[in-house]
Amino acid sequence: MQLFRGAAAGAIAAASVLAIAPLASAATLRVTVSNLAPENGTFLTPVWFGLHDGSFDLYNRNEPITAGLERLVEDGNNEPLNAEFLAAGGGTVQGAVAGFDVGAPGPVDPGEVASVLVEDVDVNAESSRYFSYASMVIPSNDFFIGNGDPLAHQIFDDGGNFLGADFVVAGSNVLDGGTEVNDELPETTAFLGQTVADTGEVEGGGVTLAEGFIPGGRVLSSDDFFNGDFTAPGYQVARFQVELVDGDATAVPEPGSVMALMAAGGFLVSRKLKQA
Repeated sequence: MQLFRGAAAGAIAAASVLAIAPLASAATLRVTVSNLAPENGTFLTPVWFGLHDGSFDLYNRNEPITAGLERLVEDGNNEPLNAEFLAAGGGTVQGAVAGFDVGAPGPVDPGEVASVLVEDVDVNAESSRYFSYASMVIPSNDFFIGNGDPLAHQIFDDGGNFLGADFVVAGSNVLDGGTEVNDELPETTAFLGQTVADTGEVEGGGVTLAEGFIPGGRVLSSDDFFNGDFTAPGYQVARFQVELVDGDATAVPEPGSVMALMAAGGFLVSRKLKQA
């Protein structure tokens, strides 16, 4: 388990409709990850996320993954992917959502809800438009979840208005990184006993849908993970939510609404959401 310990983190704005343009462009977001797996099911390593302009392509099906993503899907190490994200140039805001069920930051356990606040997000920047994520499914050799389509989750529109995100990742969407043979050996499988990174047998393949754990193998026959068959009908791995906590990111009123408010001498005040 030591391979996975480590991770991360208002303003209320008012604008006169007479001015129409916002007075500020910063927002605070809450990124929440809920592990929907049943007890004794699959865990998630601290979940990497990044905001970008729609150009950050995390992976493509049937193609080899990058060296940075490989370290995440085999060892739960986000740092190389952090570097690749910044080098890609499409965004600068990134982080990780870690679990705290056993005290120190680490994996998000089955049933756990974990979140992190992301402050000072520029709602008008193109680099804030889209949300991407990735996390290793453990125990495994190189199973993971993540969005291959960089445009899948738009959280701000072109006008800086907040759209947010709320979606569930089903077990049928778990991916195989194609980098390491799924042998489920204790010394090569994260969370089963692996203590040294990058120790599995090289597979040399591309990203595919994961076929699941070995029937009767070390994972599913374990007392700790006997509910880990994510290929079972209805199995859900995680829920992702991106919410607006504070900031000037509310929708601009339609022209008719603006005129009505102006006639009444009203003001548009962005709604401040309370943290649960």
